[in-house]
Amino acid sequence: MRNFILWSMLCVLVALAGCSKEQKEAPVVKVQEGSPAPDFTLRDLNGQETRLSSLRGNVVLLNFWATWCPPCREEVPSMVKLNRAMAGKPFRMLAVSIDEGGKGAVEAYFKESGSTLPALLDTDRAVGRMYGTTGVPETFVIDTKGVILKKVIGPMDWGNPEVIRYLEGLTAN
Repeated sequence: MRNFILWSMLCVLVALAGCSKEQKEAPVVKVQEGSPAPDFTLRDLNGQETRLSSLRGNVVLLNFWATWCPPCREEVPSMVKLNRAMAGKPFRMLAVSIDEGGKGAVEAYFKESGSTLPALLDTDRAVGRMYGTTGVPETFVIDTKGVILKKVIGPMDWGNPEVIRYLEGLTAN
């Protein structure tokens, strides 16, 4: 009988605990090709804020990466090549670092590699979560109106002439 009472009380407590839990999580937004790019503001290595919506009128290459990620490190030189090829066009590259080491980790990597990109810092990965990233590198191509045209999971040769022509074509629209 005593076990029955203890078991009954345990069941009631579990039921009450489940009922008292508030379900106030933000709704999940499915970020996909054809959907508006979620707006965000992040700081760059100099502490300056960049807001995605302020870049409307430009094609944006939004790349999530990390200095500790071998495929990301392989991809960086092609991103540098792309950024140079697109200079002077309505194009912006945003290399969003998810490194917990923040500015120091990114600056050390750039010094070591001799490369540099327009890097933003997402050390708490809030923007990455907003975009539903599952790893790095992941890249989003956003058109001049703020709509996601392409989502690329994994590394890519961004310096490939076909990729550059594709992005140049988007800037001409």
